[in-house]
Amino acid sequence: MRELRSSSFWRAILAEFLGSLLYALLGLGASLRWVPGPPSVLGAALAFGLAQATLVQALGPVSGGHINPAVTLAFLLASQLSLPRALGYLLAQLLGALAGAGVLYGLTPAPVRGTLGLSALHPGVGPGQGTVVELLLTAQFVLCVFASFDERQDGRPGSAALPVGFSLALGHIFGVR
Repeated sequence: MRELRSSSFWRAILAEFLGSLLYALLGLGASLRWVPGPPSVLGAALAFGLAQATLVQALGPVSGGHINPAVTLAFLLASQLSLPRALGYLLAQLLGALAGAGVLYGLTPAPVRGTLGLSALHPGVGPGQGTVVELLLTAQFVLCVFASFDERQDGRPGSAALPVGFSLALGHIFGVR
């Protein structure tokens, strides 16, 4: 419980809040349809991937740059994160994403807003299939995060931000449609 009294703990919580706010704002903002026609899957995937990479690079030294609750949960289950820190991160990520969506809602004109980037299952895809795809893509992303941050691995990339961002973009390209 000493951890809760440290300033580094609260800086990390703030970093996760800010990271989730910016991730939601930038990723969802790029997913909106500002012009008529089909949405750009590649553009949205790159926006989410680049936002993730940028935030991991910027906030990684402060909090680890999880930004994503699945990453935080995986680090907790792998005993790489304490329970108080994980709960703080999860709450900060949830509140940050809500704040980011709220800011985007306030900044976006009503005709463009639509569903605010909320995706839905394709009519030919059932809930079970969608869940399996989501689980597989999340597993791929979390495995990439673990591999990118594993200090025991020889020849790892100089920065974890790039592979993590690419991994997220790849998941979006595959899973959005």
